[in-house]
Amino acid sequence: MINFKNYIKGNKGFIPFVTAGDPSLDKTEEFLHELIKAGSSIIEVGIPFSDPIAEGNTIMEADIRALNSGTTLDKIFDMITHFRQSEPDFPLVFMTYLNPVFAYGYDRIFKRMKELKIVGIIIPDMPYEEKEEARSVASKYDIAVISLIAPTSNQRIKMIASEAEGFVYLVSSLGVTGVRDVITTDIDGMAKEIKKYTDIPVCVGFGIKSPESAKKMTNVADGAIIGSAIVNIIKEHKDDSAKYIYDFAKSIVDAIK
Repeated sequence: MINFKNYIKGNKGFIPFVTAGDPSLDKTEEFLHELIKAGSSIIEVGIPFSDPIAEGNTIMEADIRALNSGTTLDKIFDMITHFRQSEPDFPLVFMTYLNPVFAYGYDRIFKRMKELKIVGIIIPDMPYEEKEEARSVASKYDIAVISLIAPTSNQRIKMIASEAEGFVYLVSSLGVTGVRDVITTDIDGMAKEIKKYTDIPVCVGFGIKSPESAKKMTNVADGAIIGSAIVNIIKEHKDDSAKYIYDFAKSIVDAIK
């Protein structure tokens, strides 16, 4: 069982998300450094895909911008190779869909991830019942296939949590990604139920948009995952986003200490 507990800095973790290649891969690398400087625990790097079914408009549009800029998986690996020259050990995970992973080849992608110390992968459109096909290969390279647990999981929580690795991605709300004004799911109850079956971190994502909402989520879970709020910063400020990303990330880290 792969456990990311050691990656959580302090008591609570911040896991930001950026779409690789939005607005360019050079800028993505710059943003990674700013997120680390701000105190992030782990960073999710999104592999852009033409049909990201779990994403709302914000990240879907970022995927389109990244693909239009010529981003490919091999170019993302090249960017991370360069990034590793100055950050050899910081934990990165990929967030993507089954089609790009399958098309690239399980063994090929997980071997390359291992070489670049990309420690996990999140594949939201891969059903739990079908995850062993990818997991059996990923495990050879010590890559965690990170499980998602949603408000509709109910009786499946025990089944998913007992075999989860890395961290559990607790989906805060039904629907697609995107900032939300209110999260009504009983996150406390779900986190407690998950923790009956695993000792890996439970991190909440989907809809968190501010230091206040991150603090609320981490009062009952081990970490906060934020994507759309950061992608919105990039959409607004484009090549000049680095400072704004740092300021936002630092505000989250300070709030959840």
